[in-house]
Amino acid sequence: MDMSEVGPQTYLYGCELTAGKDVKFIPEDEDVEHQLSIRMVCVDPSTKDDLHLVEVEGTGAEGNKVTAVLAALKPSTSPSVCVGGFEITPPVVFRLKSGTGPVHISGQHLVMMPSFDEMSEEEEEEEEAGNSLKRMAPAGMRLSKRMRMEADDDDDDDDDDDDEDEDDEEDDDEDEDDEDEESPVKPKKAPSKPQTPVAQNGKSHKPGTPSGKQQKTPDNKGKDGKKPQTPKTPQTPRAPLSVTDLKAKMMASVQKGVTLPKLQPKFENYMKNTFKVSDSKTIADLWKWRQTVDK
Repeated sequence: MDMSEVGPQTYLYGCELTAGKDVKFIPEDEDVEHQLSIRMVCVDPSTKDDLHLVEVEGTGAEGNKVTAVLAALKPSTSPSVCVGGFEITPPVVFRLKSGTGPVHISGQHLVMMPSFDEMSEEEEEEEEAGNSLKRMAPAGMRLSKRMRMEADDDDDDDDDDDDEDEDDEEDDDEDEDDEDEESPVKPKKAPSKPQTPVAQNGKSHKPGTPSGKQQKTPDNKGKDGKKPQTPKTPQTPRAPLSVTDLKAKMMASVQKGVTLPKLQPKFENYMKNTFKVSDSKTIADLWKWRQTVDK
């Protein structure tokens, strides 16, 4: 059979039945669809004038074996029967239930070859199915990883806020120290004594009175030599999320493909680690709500 040909192909079929000998029709090529269409059943000129019952055996809709009478022949009264396109899907077995034969069966063997368009469409569907599976598998991993990263970012934001507050307070302390050191209180200058008249040769008899020395204000330091630090301003605590907000966030995660924990202990750990919820009553209310969610 030339596999390059497409569309249904029709071939002639014929067999001869004799007593005690079954004829089986089982095609070997399983890659294509086969159909057997019986047209005529007739006796041979040498067949005895007895009643011949032709029986056919095939597979039913539920996969069980089904046996039926195809034709009843007698050379003197009904030597042939036209069954007019009795179609059956192989495997098929023909036999003589009564009579010695020979009896001839003729018909058509239909082979349904897939067309190039169907083959290309099937290949495209298989490729698309494979690509979709490849995209879906990492997608769930990316979503779960994104949830973990978001939870870590929230923790990092809290730590960064604390660090920024501490850095701002340290900068303020350093600025105050710099201002104290760079802007000392200048003492008043002592009035200078009148200088002696300058001689003709340009030299004075007595040197001028030296200017007074600058005095630095003492630093406000403790007994241990360290300057006391300004007390830190306490950070305003964040308001906890309400039950409605928590439900909305978890539903958004479920829509992205994240599976919520199905066991209560894991669910409690999930709420504490991901949303920082420690209230047992809130967790109990959310657990009751979780049992109504499909995922």
